[in-house]
Amino acid sequence: MIQIIPAIDLIDGKCVRLTQGDYSQKKTYNENPLEVAKSFEDAGITRLHLVDLDGAKQKRIINHKVLELIATKTNLHIDFGGGVQSDEMIELAFNSGAKQVTGGSVAVKNPALFEGWLQTYGGEKIILGADARDEKIAISGWEEATTKSVYEFVGEYIKKGAKYAISTDVAKDGLLQGPSFDLYQNLQDQFADLQIIASGGVAEFEDIVKLNDMNIFGVIVGKAIYEGRVTLKQLAEFNR
Repeated sequence: MIQIIPAIDLIDGKCVRLTQGDYSQKKTYNENPLEVAKSFEDAGITRLHLVDLDGAKQKRIINHKVLELIATKTNLHIDFGGGVQSDEMIELAFNSGAKQVTGGSVAVKNPALFEGWLQTYGGEKIILGADARDEKIAISGWEEATTKSVYEFVGEYIKKGAKYAISTDVAKDGLLQGPSFDLYQNLQDQFADLQIIASGGVAEFEDIVKLNDMNIFGVIVGKAIYEGRVTLKQLAEFNR
């Protein structure tokens, strides 16, 4: 059964969504992220994808108090990303209650540091962020494109101990046009042991069902929930 992982993206401590990672296309959905997290937990959800967008921009964690609050007031398994670009920051994330930490830009720009985290914390606690545009890795809140193939990138890190990868097709994110099923199928075909977390583009409940049928480990759902296209009731029934 696929793990359904709702997303809470944070700017100024509030629950927001961006379109295609563009900070100028910001929409605030709720000023109380804890309230949102509790509503997910009440629907039988067990996991949460928490992203510090302020942190991603400033290259250091900003919203760790929100992480701490949600971690202490719910039982959600939180994977945290955004601004985790040093040993000090990853320690802060884990100390604030994150169960897993996602590293994207750092895995591209500072592979030695990311490899060190895989060795120190183990592949169960570190998630590789493999965001792509046209199957090439994109970083820094997707503001930078690289020439590296997403498959080559993921393959290199699996050899170094990576077990989990979140892959967002940047071209799909926030547009509610459906996920990149081909991208996830290709990743699945090439890396049978990798726990793939699909992210970006989920527009309706059927998208989740299709990813489940593909045996993908997890799916991150953000805007579709906030815009009412996927309901908590549907997720609760699916999780039973």
